[in-house]
Amino acid sequence: MSAGTPLSTPLAVRTERSVEEGGRVFLNMGPSHPSTHGVLRIVLEMDGEVVVRADPDIGYLHRGMEKIAETYGFTKFIPYTDRMDYLAPVANNIAVCTAAEVLMGLEIPERAKAIRVVCAELGRISSHLLGLGAFAMDIGALTVFLYTFREREAIYNHMEHLTGARFTVSYPRVGGLSRDLPEGWREAVLGFARELPGRIERDVEKLLTRNRIWMGRLEGVAVIPREVAVSYGLTGPNLRGSGVKWDLRKEMPYFGYENYDFDVPVGSRGDAYDRYLCRVEEIKQSARIITQALERLPGGPVAVEDGKHFLPPKAGVMTRMEELIHQFMIVTEGPKAPVGEIYWAHENPKGELGFYIVGDGTSRPYRLRMRAPSFVNLSILPWLLPGNMLSDVVATLASLDFVMGECDR
Repeated sequence: MSAGTPLSTPLAVRTERSVEEGGRVFLNMGPSHPSTHGVLRIVLEMDGEVVVRADPDIGYLHRGMEKIAETYGFTKFIPYTDRMDYLAPVANNIAVCTAAEVLMGLEIPERAKAIRVVCAELGRISSHLLGLGAFAMDIGALTVFLYTFREREAIYNHMEHLTGARFTVSYPRVGGLSRDLPEGWREAVLGFARELPGRIERDVEKLLTRNRIWMGRLEGVAVIPREVAVSYGLTGPNLRGSGVKWDLRKEMPYFGYENYDFDVPVGSRGDAYDRYLCRVEEIKQSARIITQALERLPGGPVAVEDGKHFLPPKAGVMTRMEELIHQFMIVTEGPKAPVGEIYWAHENPKGELGFYIVGDGTSRPYRLRMRAPSFVNLSILPWLLPGNMLSDVVATLASLDFVMGECDR
């Protein structure tokens, strides 16, 4: 087989070695390799230890979730969103419920907004904790994983107290939340959020941040320049690690995020080490947001009082210009009235989780399209991996921190 053989060649042919063309080898990494963090398969064309070409092969977890949403409707679809980014299930619940509310022009109570902020930031912390722990374990530092999972178990316990489930919570509802906070929950989570930054500094940063081995494995590896990150549509810590200060909570605030005092960490070089630093700092900033939200938690209901919501209208009842004006008003002033077609995005732990919804006048969307951050972030692999050593592929994948549940959908 020649070095120019396309990667669409059947796998049985691709695994052959071509001695006469310089000894290039096609190597399958995954779909069951530990460092691919799920069922991601990458076909690597290798010239010795150097990657020449990389072809991600996804779809092993495809479940037709968009069509499920169109069949079952908004409310019944909420449990399915737990299985997207299953490292932060409550954030997915919040995103789809809010998108439906924007479509309907529904304004939820202030207490519900504050509790959603707390839950979303707990989900961000949980996701980053596992991401950092697995990142360290992939590189060979097992102890950090044990420390981060200990903190994540505490979050699981808080979510179980709140929702009755540790993992797949399905807590939010269109129009608010399924229930109010149980007795003692606010104080317990407030204590956790106040103590977490110190424990992260002691158990994660002290072990890794200035560790010569850790820095040697990550600095200068998998560099994503600012302009390349933007051109590939990266979001979340992968974009901010390249020096782009873009966070939907700041740029297009929702749930009152504009009233919280927090920083958006950004990198300077765009390498794997910068992406690590961004996630560590985001954990601290999320704890800071949770503390503020719980300290000034408003009273009142956690859902709209009238549970019989009006249905979103059919797309096309407005002219396209009217819809664009209406969507601009939603971004700048909040929901006002129902529209037939919207796009709304939530700042999830992995990046921008967006929902494009077309209404048809019923409780089910005519069309629902999900913009999953992991899917978009993985699109950079064919550009990013070539030129790297095979041993650096593991570090590169870990630094991107993707989850295949939302990538395949």
